[in-house]
Parts: sequence; structure tokens; C-alpha cells
Amino acid sequence: MREGNSHENQEGQGTHDGLAGFPDNETLLITEIERQAKPRGRYLISFGPYTLSVHEDVLVKFRMVKGNAFTKQELEEIVVADERQQAYVEGLKALERKPRTRKEIEMKLQQKGIEAGSIEYALSRLKAERLVDDESYARQWAQQRIRNHRKGKAWIRQELQQKGVDKSIISEALAEVSSDQEFEGALAAGRKKWNQTKGEAADRKRKTGAYLMRRGYSGEQVRKVINQLLREDAYPEEDEEYFSFD
Repeated sequence: MREGNSHENQEGQGTHDGLAGFPDNETLLITEIERQAKPRGRYLISFGPYTLSVHEDVLVKFRMVKGNAFTKQELEEIVVADERQQAYVEGLKALERKPRTRKEIEMKLQQKGIEAGSIEYALSRLKAERLVDDESYARQWAQQRIRNHRKGKAWIRQELQQKGVDKSIISEALAEVSSDQEFEGALAAGRKKWNQTKGEAADRKRKTGAYLMRRGYSGEQVRKVINQLLREDAYPEEDEEYFSFD
């Protein structure tokens, strides 16, 4: 029996390559339909000596039942639809464990060898279903990193850029983080570092300030934190609007 488009053996190849052995000018009758053990949700469709593997959603959409006939041109359309469906399914799999950005999903699908048109289809569908939403992702990420991980806006901006989020979306998400929210996280992180640091006040200021700067807090936020910590320990406050740390 000659195979057409086999999901296991030909994943990532061009859509028409899977039908290379099919005759061009014949109407092909479905002679058998068999559920495949793996991957789940796929069926092996037999057209006499030729076979084609499709996802169950594609099977239903194109009414692929025993006895129905298809031309090669119709099967080419089915193969395209199947590759798009597979891209969508892989996108869903990537989202099972945690939310991801559009760029992260795109990269995972590229790693699977899925062609660009099918990737774009999957991304558009996932976005329409609000399963991929960079705006919501950026807002949630920013709030989580501020509250739970005590990171500053500069750190968060860099993280979201690395995840492929558009700069305007990042700016909007960070604009929703108030200065008080950021200061609260900076103070908690700074107080912990301050209490762990031994030595004179100058050493504690330098090391705590450098630590906070590395975590993405601005010079102004660092100054406010240092002054609060100085007050708590009855040291004189700093007057500088901004100061550098090594």
C-alpha cells in the first residue's frame, strides 16, 4: 500500500509532497478509515492503495466517510487544512502548562518544522479565541513580577522584550504599575539585603543600592528605599536625587 501524507513520517514537509504518489486525473474513493493509536485524534484514510493521515476535525469538516470520493485537488485542500489544524493543536499543547506570548508560540511551532502559513493560521485562531493575548499576558506578568518577585520596571521591560512582546504593549502594561506598588517591592527587597549586609552605613548603602539597581529599580526608587532604611536605623538621609552604585 502506498502512503500519501503520513503525520508520523512526513511532519514538517510541504503540503503537496504528501500527495506526490496520488494520481492527478482520477477520482479517489475512500475504501477504509482507521483510527490511529498515535498520535491521538488522527485517522488513516485509505483510497485503495493510497493512504492519507488526517486529524479528526478535518475528517469531520470535509465529510470523509467510507464511500465518498475526492479528486487530488480536493485532497490538496484537505492536506493544507490538516497542516493548519496540526499547527493549532501544537499551539494548544504549548499552552497547556502555562500562558505564552505570540512570539513564544511561533518559535515553538517553528521548532516543530511547521510551515509559515500554518503557523500564522494557528496564531490568528489562538488570538481570536483569546488563548494568546499579549496585552493580558504583559499586564499579568508585570503585576506578578512586581508583587511576587520584587523586580523593577527596567527588569520587567527587558523580560517582556525577550518574550517578543511589542514595545507599546510593554509600556502600557508598565504604566498600570503605580510608583507605590514598585516602591513596596523595592523596599521589601532592599530591607532584606540591608539586614543581611554587615559593616558601616556607607557599605550597606552601596551594596543595597547596587542590588536594587540590578533588579531593575530606577535611581529614584533606590534613593527612596535607601532613605527609608536609613530612617529605620536612625542614620542621616541622603539628599541626592540619583546616585550610582558599583
